[in-house]
Amino acid sequence: MSGSETEDRAEADGGAVTGGAMTGGRAVPDGRAEGTVLAGDIVDADTAADADADGDGPAAEPTRRRRRPVRTSLVLLAATAVAGAGGLAATGTIGGDGTGTSEAAPAGPARTATVEKRTLTRGETVDGKLGYGEATPVRAGTSGGSEPEAGADAKDGGKPADSGGTLTWLPDEGEVLERGDAVYGVDEQKVPLLYGSTPLYRTLDVGSEGNDVRLLEKNLAALGHTGFTVDDEYTSGTAQAVEDWQRDLGREETGEVAPGEAVVAGGARRVAQVESARGDSASGDVLTWTGTRRTVTVDLEAQYEDLVEEGTKATVALPDGTEVQARVTDVGNAATAKPAEGGGGSEGGADEATLPVELTVKDQKKLGRYQAAPVDVTLAAESREDALAVPVNALVARKGGGYAVQAVTGSDVEYRPVELGLFAGGMVEVSGDGITEGLKVAVPK
Repeated sequence: MSGSETEDRAEADGGAVTGGAMTGGRAVPDGRAEGTVLAGDIVDADTAADADADGDGPAAEPTRRRRRPVRTSLVLLAATAVAGAGGLAATGTIGGDGTGTSEAAPAGPARTATVEKRTLTRGETVDGKLGYGEATPVRAGTSGGSEPEAGADAKDGGKPADSGGTLTWLPDEGEVLERGDAVYGVDEQKVPLLYGSTPLYRTLDVGSEGNDVRLLEKNLAALGHTGFTVDDEYTSGTAQAVEDWQRDLGREETGEVAPGEAVVAGGARRVAQVESARGDSASGDVLTWTGTRRTVTVDLEAQYEDLVEEGTKATVALPDGTEVQARVTDVGNAATAKPAEGGGGSEGGADEATLPVELTVKDQKKLGRYQAAPVDVTLAAESREDALAVPVNALVARKGGGYAVQAVTGSDVEYRPVELGLFAGGMVEVSGDGITEGLKVAVPK
């Protein structure tokens, strides 16, 4: 692998490791012990790979770190140069032909690792938020709004009705409301939740026809009422079922349904915040609510849009270190500028914009009791199955370029050149003559 290819890999992996001049075939970071590797520093991969045993290699020039919120989840190729150079500081440089003998290699390595066959996944780790999605308002005297079907979280709206009255009942924050449950109460009459996407925008009575009639009848049937056919026609059978429903709600049994007598939403809802109090006038925002499933949202920098699409796998790390699996379920189409620090508008141009990304966690139980929390989201960008891999710090830089590992066979230790593949999670894919699964390799200090 050439120096430019190494640098490209390091930039693609998006991180940084210890920098410093290459002296005598070893990394000497400013003010640190030899062989120290710290996340967050920069090293020039060409300098590390080309450093020779005479110590005349040039000092690495630092490059700009990747802007937050994207943080690397990888150990970069540059780290291999530093770790390998640290190994050479103790053992000497491999010959120019890249071959070593047990006599040239150290005897009795302090630590060893095993060449493993495993799946390596490269990804990017970004900041995310665990919660229930965007909260939307519910207004007294409205019939709900045009929403997608169950499971979506669109805004609730609707055509106001002649409401008035006094709020006499309100749900608790965090309460989950399902079909038929009261959303709030006015003058001791409950206003229930119905599922659907068509708001109740007019009074429905015998003779009415349309999608709103079908929505009403579908909900009545789901609540156990009978005597009618679910279709677009409001019949006398529908009116009788409505009277039975109104009796259950403690409302006047009129057999007709007016706007504002029910709230329509795409599915069950969780009360986020109660905006009003009992005794207040039944007008304006009564409460806000969200979906019932916890989701993860990410404001992803637009330049990394190619990392995600619907179905992209991700790993979510909770504050306690627990990891759960998630999938991308929505990627916003419109990029929005990042908010300026301290408020007051936005900053930067197109390269500062972000895309809203939503991820769904199928196994909600694994989220524990967290209702809202900052999380780390690792998006899987590339994966390699059945890769032979060793820890990154098992690599040793070869004179003239390239890398090797110190193969431990019995009491002998010999250098074996390797070709490098994918880097992920502190491991690197390796291949070459004599590199097999189960081979022990030295891990220099």
